[in-house]
Amino acid sequence: MHTVIIGNGIAGITAARHLRKQNAECAITVISRETPYFFSRTALMYVFMGHLPFKNTEVYPRSFWAKNRITCLQASVNSINFEAQTVHLAEIKSPEPTGFVQKLVQRFWKKNEQTPAFTNAINYQKLVLATGSKPVKYGWDGENLAGVQGLYSYQDLELLYKNTVATKDAVVVGGGLIGIELAEMLVSRGIKVHFLVREASFWNNILPKEESQLINEHIAEHHIDLRLGTELKAVLPDAQGNARAIETTTGEEIACQLVGITVGVMPNIGFLKNTDLDINRGILVDEYLQTNQPNVYAIGDCAELRQHLPHRRAIEQVWYTGKMMGETLAQTLAGTPTKYKPGVWFNSAKFFDIEYQTYGNVSPNLKQGEAWFLWQDVEKKQLFRVVYAQETGAVLGINVLNIRISHSHSNDWIANQISIDQVINTHLAEANFNPEFFRDWVKDVQKAYNNQFKHHKNG
Repeated sequence: MHTVIIGNGIAGITAARHLRKQNAECAITVISRETPYFFSRTALMYVFMGHLPFKNTEVYPRSFWAKNRITCLQASVNSINFEAQTVHLAEIKSPEPTGFVQKLVQRFWKKNEQTPAFTNAINYQKLVLATGSKPVKYGWDGENLAGVQGLYSYQDLELLYKNTVATKDAVVVGGGLIGIELAEMLVSRGIKVHFLVREASFWNNILPKEESQLINEHIAEHHIDLRLGTELKAVLPDAQGNARAIETTTGEEIACQLVGITVGVMPNIGFLKNTDLDINRGILVDEYLQTNQPNVYAIGDCAELRQHLPHRRAIEQVWYTGKMMGETLAQTLAGTPTKYKPGVWFNSAKFFDIEYQTYGNVSPNLKQGEAWFLWQDVEKKQLFRVVYAQETGAVLGINVLNIRISHSHSNDWIANQISIDQVINTHLAEANFNPEFFRDWVKDVQKAYNNQFKHHKNG
């Protein structure tokens, strides 16, 4: 059996690795236009900031792929013939399929086995589409000028080096996680950043007001010109076709040489349109992550679940869900059909030096039947929030800022409907794994909770 995986991000590579663990015989080929080998996408910002070289973002040594007989090709996919089960490549960049990597594959291939032959057409028995995301654009005037870019791929990183050579002022458009990462990257180079956020407070469509306000203040402390409630109208060109300024929807003009478009991402599926594949916003898949085409699956940022769980989105473009999809699909590819069960929602991020973790369901505003407990240390920029069911006290969600709590413990509390009283007074210390040189926050949380909810006896 030959399994071809298009996309070498966390979803595609996790599927490849776990399939190899369970099936020593099948051939596995991973195709990616972006880079020949899997790298940590979240580390791109640290490369730009000079914290590590790009080669150190490769998670596995080059020998890993040959030893595990996973062939990696850097190539562009031109089209897919689903009836003939063939992937057609526009080009193969590197590694050369008959060169070093192919020789390594031959070295580790089992005796009497034939290594895959690569031309511009590759046959598959199973096909995995893990093509990831691409930045969203909204058709603004000037959005394609030189000096206007997103931040998602390795190629975006290369372009950013070029675009910041002579940049003194930059505008970042979009108040999400990629936007704040780009702002931090630019500030590290001494570039003045104007940060345009459409909402009245940073990420307030995701965060409750206390968390959002804390991040607002933290952004301002890093000398970023945070423009809340401000939207982009157009990017203005100079005589050479470069970005020279932006105009907001209120008519204000802000001079800049770089415009970072970080208003979100969308499934990278353009080359799959006008095919027999069922597509909505993403590639539609069932609970086994299978598409409407035989032997074709989709995972990661490009996959859209036909039926998603309550409180979850049909497309979830985060590292953790991509990894879980890859692990799940590997079971099916290895012969054990397995349904995708994402479990309790989890995500994490950094806002400059403030760490953020969220578990379960924490909305900006309480929903019917919900209540929450909030503890905050303004000086330490620490925050602990628990959302729970008013009737039973069962924990529904948790937010923490600048506090580290155990993923497994938090997941179990929510999955097993443990009461807030039990969590805080009995189990909270077990989940605390802040480094020892940080002040213990658990006792402060317990004291605040018991003073505020003396009547609360759900334990």
